[in-house]
Amino acid sequence: MTPPDGPPAVRVEGLTHAYPGRRRQPPRLALDRLDLTIPRGCLFVLTGPNGSGKSTLFKILSGLLLPSGGSIHIFEHDLIADPRAARRGMGVVFQRPALDKHMTVLENLKIHADLHDLPDPLFRARLEAALAWGDLRGRLNDRVSTLSGGLARQAELVKVLLHEPALLILDEPTAGLDPGGRSAFLATLRRLKNRHGVTILMTSHIFAEAEQADQVGILRRGTLLALDTPRALTRRLGEEILVIDCDEPERIAAALEDQPALRTQIQNHELRIQGTGLPELIETLLKHHRARIHALAIKQPSLEDLYIHLTGRALARDEEEESP
Repeated sequence: MTPPDGPPAVRVEGLTHAYPGRRRQPPRLALDRLDLTIPRGCLFVLTGPNGSGKSTLFKILSGLLLPSGGSIHIFEHDLIADPRAARRGMGVVFQRPALDKHMTVLENLKIHADLHDLPDPLFRARLEAALAWGDLRGRLNDRVSTLSGGLARQAELVKVLLHEPALLILDEPTAGLDPGGRSAFLATLRRLKNRHGVTILMTSHIFAEAEQADQVGILRRGTLLALDTPRALTRRLGEEILVIDCDEPERIAAALEDQPALRTQIQNHELRIQGTGLPELIETLLKHHRARIHALAIKQPSLEDLYIHLTGRALARDEEEESP
Protein backbone atom coordinates (compact mmCIF):
# COMPACT_ATOMS: atom_id res chain seq x y z
CA MET A 1 0.00 0.00 0.00
CA THR A 2 1.36 3.41 -0.98
CA PRO A 3 0.40 5.99 1.64
CA PRO A 4 -1.25 9.21 0.43
CA ASP A 5 0.79 12.36 0.26
CA GLY A 6 0.86 14.66 3.26
CA PRO A 7 1.71 14.26 6.92
CA PRO A 8 0.78 11.02 8.69
CA ALA A 9 -2.57 10.62 10.38
CA VAL A 10 -0.95 9.68 13.71
CA ARG A 11 2.60 10.32 14.89
CA VAL A 12 3.59 9.02 18.33
CA GLU A 13 7.05 9.82 19.68
CA GLY A 14 8.59 8.62 22.92
CA LEU A 15 5.19 7.96 24.48
CA THR A 16 5.47 6.72 28.05
CA HIS A 17 2.89 5.96 30.69
CA ALA A 18 3.21 4.40 34.14
CA TYR A 19 0.36 3.39 36.44
CA PRO A 20 0.83 3.84 40.21
CA GLY A 21 1.90 0.69 42.01
CA ARG A 22 -0.53 -1.17 44.25
CA ARG A 23 0.17 -1.99 47.88
CA ARG A 24 3.63 -0.42 47.97
CA GLN A 25 4.57 -1.94 44.62
CA PRO A 26 6.62 0.17 42.16
CA PRO A 27 4.79 1.89 39.28
CA ARG A 28 3.79 -0.37 36.39
CA LEU A 29 5.14 0.79 33.05
CA ALA A 30 2.39 0.35 30.44
CA LEU A 31 4.05 2.24 27.56
CA ASP A 32 7.82 2.54 27.28
CA ARG A 33 9.00 5.33 24.92
CA LEU A 34 6.72 4.14 22.13
CA ASP A 35 7.33 5.45 18.60
CA LEU A 36 4.61 4.84 16.02
CA THR A 37 3.58 6.41 12.71
CA ILE A 38 0.30 5.63 10.94
CA PRO A 39 -0.06 6.89 7.34
CA ARG A 40 -3.26 8.45 6.04
CA GLY A 41 -5.81 6.13 4.49
CA CYS A 42 -4.43 3.08 6.31
CA LEU A 43 -6.24 0.28 8.12
CA PHE A 44 -3.82 -0.20 11.00
CA VAL A 45 -4.25 -2.89 13.64
CA LEU A 46 -2.30 -2.72 16.89
CA THR A 47 -2.15 -6.21 18.34
CA GLY A 48 -0.43 -8.08 21.13
CA PRO A 49 -1.30 -9.83 24.40
CA ASN A 50 -3.83 -8.45 26.83
CA GLY A 51 -1.85 -6.16 29.13
CA SER A 52 0.67 -5.14 26.46
CA GLY A 53 -0.37 -1.46 26.46
CA LYS A 54 -2.91 -1.33 23.62
CA SER A 55 -5.80 -0.01 25.69
CA THR A 56 -3.52 2.46 27.46
CA LEU A 57 -2.61 3.98 24.09
CA PHE A 58 -6.30 4.05 23.14
CA LYS A 59 -7.21 5.85 26.36
CA ILE A 60 -4.54 8.48 25.73
CA LEU A 61 -5.67 9.00 22.14
CA SER A 62 -9.33 9.30 23.15
CA GLY A 63 -8.66 11.75 25.99
CA LEU A 64 -9.36 9.44 28.92
CA LEU A 65 -5.74 9.50 30.11
CA LEU A 66 -2.77 11.86 30.06
CA PRO A 67 0.58 10.24 29.28
CA SER A 68 3.54 10.38 31.62
CA GLY A 69 5.74 11.61 28.77
CA GLY A 70 6.20 11.85 25.02
CA SER A 71 4.06 13.41 22.31
CA ILE A 72 1.19 12.56 19.94
CA HIS A 73 0.22 14.46 16.81
CA ILE A 74 -3.06 13.86 14.96
CA PHE A 75 -2.82 15.28 11.44
CA GLU A 76 -0.01 17.50 12.80
CA HIS A 77 -2.11 18.81 15.71
CA ASP A 78 -0.50 18.29 19.12
CA LEU A 79 -2.91 16.13 21.10
CA ILE A 80 -1.58 17.30 24.47
CA ALA A 81 -1.13 21.03 23.74
CA ASP A 82 -4.22 21.47 21.52
CA PRO A 83 -6.60 18.56 22.17
CA ARG A 84 -9.67 20.24 20.64
CA ALA A 85 -7.97 20.69 17.27
CA ALA A 86 -6.47 17.19 17.36
CA ARG A 87 -9.77 15.46 18.18
CA ARG A 88 -11.90 17.52 15.83
CA GLY A 89 -11.31 15.02 13.05
CA MET A 90 -11.48 11.91 15.22
CA GLY A 91 -14.20 9.32 15.79
CA VAL A 92 -13.99 6.90 18.72
CA VAL A 93 -15.53 3.45 19.23
CA PHE A 94 -15.00 2.15 22.77
CA GLN A 95 -14.70 -1.51 23.74
CA ARG A 96 -18.01 -1.39 25.60
CA PRO A 97 -21.09 -0.46 23.56
CA ALA A 98 -21.98 3.23 23.75
CA LEU A 99 -25.55 2.98 22.47
CA ASP A 100 -28.72 3.15 24.57
CA LYS A 101 -30.15 -0.32 24.03
CA HIS A 102 -33.65 0.78 25.04
CA MET A 103 -33.83 3.36 22.26
CA THR A 104 -34.10 2.78 18.53
CA VAL A 105 -31.12 2.97 16.23
CA LEU A 106 -32.43 6.20 14.72
CA GLU A 107 -32.98 7.80 18.13
CA ASN A 108 -29.40 7.01 19.13
CA LEU A 109 -28.07 8.47 15.89
CA LYS A 110 -30.18 11.63 16.16
CA ILE A 111 -28.88 12.35 19.67
CA HIS A 112 -25.31 12.12 18.40
CA ALA A 113 -26.11 14.38 15.45
CA ASP A 114 -27.61 16.97 17.81
CA LEU A 115 -24.47 16.90 19.97
CA HIS A 116 -22.48 17.84 16.86
CA ASP A 117 -25.02 20.50 15.80
CA LEU A 118 -25.78 18.77 12.51
CA PRO A 119 -28.80 20.30 10.77
CA ASP A 120 -31.49 17.76 10.03
CA PRO A 121 -31.02 17.81 6.21
CA LEU A 122 -27.28 17.18 6.65
CA PHE A 123 -27.95 14.43 9.20
CA ARG A 124 -30.35 12.70 6.79
CA ALA A 125 -27.86 12.97 3.91
CA ARG A 126 -25.00 11.50 5.93
CA LEU A 127 -27.24 8.79 7.33
CA GLU A 128 -28.29 7.80 3.82
CA ALA A 129 -24.63 7.63 2.77
CA ALA A 130 -23.84 5.43 5.76
CA LEU A 131 -26.65 3.02 4.96
CA ALA A 132 -25.02 2.39 1.59
CA TRP A 133 -21.98 0.64 3.14
CA GLY A 134 -23.68 -0.99 6.12
CA ASP A 135 -26.47 -3.48 6.76
CA LEU A 136 -28.76 -1.31 8.85
CA ARG A 137 -31.29 -0.31 6.22
CA GLY A 138 -34.67 -1.43 7.45
CA ARG A 139 -33.50 -1.59 11.09
CA LEU A 140 -33.44 2.12 11.98
CA ASN A 141 -36.70 1.95 13.93
CA ASP A 142 -35.70 -1.20 15.83
CA ARG A 143 -34.47 -1.01 19.38
CA VAL A 144 -30.73 -1.55 19.72
CA SER A 145 -31.45 -4.46 22.10
CA THR A 146 -32.92 -6.42 19.18
CA LEU A 147 -29.81 -6.15 16.99
CA SER A 148 -27.14 -8.79 16.66
CA GLY A 149 -23.72 -7.93 18.06
CA GLY A 150 -22.38 -7.22 14.58
CA LEU A 151 -25.26 -4.92 13.64
CA ALA A 152 -24.98 -3.06 16.96
CA ARG A 153 -21.30 -2.45 16.19
CA GLN A 154 -22.28 -1.17 12.74
CA ALA A 155 -24.73 1.22 14.37
CA GLU A 156 -21.90 2.55 16.53
CA LEU A 157 -19.79 3.06 13.42
CA VAL A 158 -22.58 5.01 11.73
CA LYS A 159 -22.92 7.14 14.87
CA VAL A 160 -19.26 8.14 15.11
CA LEU A 161 -19.00 8.76 11.36
CA LEU A 162 -21.87 11.26 11.23
CA HIS A 163 -19.47 14.17 11.76
CA GLU A 164 -17.15 12.73 9.06
CA PRO A 165 -13.95 12.16 11.05
CA ALA A 166 -10.78 11.60 9.08
CA LEU A 167 -9.45 9.23 11.76
CA LEU A 168 -11.39 6.41 13.39
CA ILE A 169 -9.96 4.68 16.48
CA LEU A 170 -11.51 1.52 17.89
CA ASP A 171 -10.60 -0.40 21.04
CA GLU A 172 -11.17 -4.17 20.71
CA PRO A 173 -14.36 -3.51 18.68
CA THR A 174 -15.00 -7.19 17.93
CA ALA A 175 -14.99 -8.25 21.59
CA GLY A 176 -18.04 -10.44 22.23
CA LEU A 177 -18.77 -11.08 18.54
CA ASP A 178 -18.88 -14.57 17.08
CA PRO A 179 -16.50 -15.39 14.19
CA GLY A 180 -19.12 -14.47 11.59
CA GLY A 181 -19.81 -11.15 13.31
CA ARG A 182 -16.08 -10.37 13.52
CA SER A 183 -15.61 -11.11 9.82
CA ALA A 184 -18.58 -8.94 8.82
CA PHE A 185 -17.42 -6.06 11.00
CA LEU A 186 -13.89 -6.15 9.57
CA ALA A 187 -15.34 -6.19 6.06
CA THR A 188 -17.29 -3.06 6.97
CA LEU A 189 -14.09 -1.33 8.10
CA ARG A 190 -12.35 -2.20 4.84
CA ARG A 191 -15.25 -0.79 2.81
CA LEU A 192 -15.12 2.41 4.84
CA LYS A 193 -11.41 2.82 4.23
CA ASN A 194 -11.60 2.00 0.53
CA ARG A 195 -14.63 4.14 -0.29
CA HIS A 196 -14.06 7.15 1.95
CA GLY A 197 -10.34 7.20 2.69
CA VAL A 198 -10.87 7.03 6.45
CA THR A 199 -7.73 6.23 8.45
CA ILE A 200 -8.52 3.45 10.92
CA LEU A 201 -6.58 2.50 14.04
CA MET A 202 -7.96 -0.59 15.72
CA THR A 203 -6.66 -2.53 18.70
CA SER A 204 -7.15 -6.29 18.92
CA HIS A 205 -5.54 -9.17 20.81
CA ILE A 206 -6.67 -11.55 18.05
CA PHE A 207 -3.76 -11.98 15.64
CA ALA A 208 -6.00 -13.37 12.89
CA GLU A 209 -7.83 -10.02 12.74
CA ALA A 210 -4.54 -8.15 12.36
CA GLU A 211 -3.69 -10.24 9.31
CA GLN A 212 -6.45 -8.40 7.41
CA ALA A 213 -4.91 -4.96 7.98
CA ASP A 214 -2.76 -2.79 5.70
CA GLN A 215 -0.19 -2.46 8.45
CA VAL A 216 0.28 -4.22 11.79
CA GLY A 217 2.07 -3.17 14.94
CA ILE A 218 2.76 -5.89 17.53
CA LEU A 219 2.98 -4.47 21.03
CA ARG A 220 4.57 -6.29 23.96
CA ARG A 221 5.24 -4.88 27.42
CA GLY A 222 4.69 -1.34 26.20
CA THR A 223 7.17 -1.47 23.32
CA LEU A 224 6.78 -2.14 19.62
CA LEU A 225 7.97 -5.66 18.87
CA ALA A 226 7.38 -5.52 15.10
CA LEU A 227 5.83 -3.17 12.52
CA ASP A 228 5.11 -3.84 8.83
CA THR A 229 2.50 -5.27 6.49
CA PRO A 230 1.12 -8.66 7.61
CA ARG A 231 2.70 -10.37 4.61
CA ALA A 232 6.13 -8.85 5.23
CA LEU A 233 6.01 -9.86 8.89
CA THR A 234 5.05 -13.49 8.31
CA ARG A 235 7.60 -13.85 5.49
CA ARG A 236 10.32 -13.44 8.11
CA LEU A 237 9.59 -17.07 9.00
CA GLY A 238 9.85 -18.34 5.43
CA GLU A 239 7.11 -19.76 3.29
CA GLU A 240 6.04 -22.69 5.49
CA ILE A 241 6.31 -24.01 9.03
CA LEU A 242 6.05 -27.61 10.26
CA VAL A 243 4.20 -27.97 13.57
CA ILE A 244 4.55 -31.30 15.42
CA ASP A 245 2.57 -32.34 18.49
CA CYS A 246 4.84 -34.87 20.13
CA ASP A 247 6.43 -36.38 23.22
CA GLU A 248 10.06 -35.51 23.96
CA PRO A 249 10.28 -32.60 21.45
CA GLU A 250 13.79 -31.84 22.76
CA ARG A 251 14.98 -35.24 21.62
CA ILE A 252 13.58 -34.77 18.10
CA ALA A 253 15.06 -31.26 17.91
CA ALA A 254 18.47 -32.58 18.97
CA ALA A 255 18.34 -35.11 16.14
CA LEU A 256 18.02 -32.21 13.67
CA GLU A 257 20.99 -30.19 14.94
CA ASP A 258 23.20 -31.37 12.06
CA GLN A 259 20.84 -29.70 9.54
CA PRO A 260 21.71 -25.96 9.64
CA ALA A 261 19.02 -25.09 7.08
CA LEU A 262 16.37 -25.96 9.67
CA ARG A 263 15.36 -23.79 12.65
CA THR A 264 13.58 -25.45 15.56
CA GLN A 265 11.61 -24.03 18.46
CA ILE A 266 9.72 -25.78 21.26
CA GLN A 267 6.45 -24.57 22.79
CA ASN A 268 4.93 -26.90 25.40
CA HIS A 269 4.66 -30.22 23.53
CA GLU A 270 4.88 -28.61 20.09
CA LEU A 271 8.02 -28.66 17.99
CA ARG A 272 8.05 -25.95 15.30
CA ILE A 273 10.42 -26.36 12.37
CA GLN A 274 11.15 -23.72 9.73
CA GLY A 275 13.26 -24.19 6.63
CA THR A 276 13.25 -25.90 3.26
CA GLY A 277 12.40 -29.46 2.30
CA LEU A 278 9.67 -29.89 4.91
CA PRO A 279 7.66 -32.58 3.03
CA GLU A 280 10.78 -34.73 2.74
CA LEU A 281 11.59 -34.06 6.40
CA ILE A 282 8.21 -35.49 7.44
CA GLU A 283 9.13 -38.85 5.95
CA THR A 284 12.39 -38.88 7.91
CA LEU A 285 10.71 -37.90 11.16
CA LEU A 286 8.03 -40.54 10.83
CA LYS A 287 10.67 -43.15 10.03
CA HIS A 288 12.72 -42.46 13.17
CA HIS A 289 10.27 -40.89 15.65
CA ARG A 290 6.78 -42.15 14.75
CA ALA A 291 6.14 -43.46 18.29
CA ARG A 292 6.63 -39.98 19.78
CA ILE A 293 4.56 -38.05 17.22
CA HIS A 294 0.84 -37.52 17.82
CA ALA A 295 0.10 -35.12 14.93
CA LEU A 296 1.91 -32.92 12.46
CA ALA A 297 0.97 -30.34 9.85
CA ILE A 298 2.59 -27.96 7.38
CA LYS A 299 1.05 -24.49 7.57
CA GLN A 300 1.60 -20.98 6.33
CA PRO A 301 3.21 -18.81 9.02
CA SER A 302 0.82 -16.57 10.93
CA LEU A 303 1.37 -13.47 13.03
CA GLU A 304 0.99 -15.61 16.13
CA ASP A 305 3.78 -17.85 14.82
CA LEU A 306 5.92 -14.73 14.40
CA TYR A 307 5.13 -13.67 17.97
CA ILE A 308 6.26 -17.05 19.27
CA HIS A 309 9.38 -16.88 17.10
CA LEU A 310 10.35 -13.39 18.34
CA THR A 311 9.57 -13.93 22.02
CA GLY A 312 10.06 -17.66 22.48
CA ARG A 313 6.79 -17.63 24.40
CA ALA A 314 3.21 -18.65 23.73
CA LEU A 315 0.71 -15.80 23.56
CA ALA A 316 -1.49 -17.25 26.32
CA ARG A 317 1.46 -17.40 28.71
CA ASP A 318 2.41 -13.78 28.02
CA GLU A 319 -1.18 -12.65 28.51
CA GLU A 320 -1.32 -14.42 31.85
CA GLU A 321 1.87 -12.74 33.06
CA GLU A 322 1.30 -9.26 31.60
CA SER A 323 -2.28 -8.70 32.71
CA PRO A 324 -2.40 -6.56 35.89
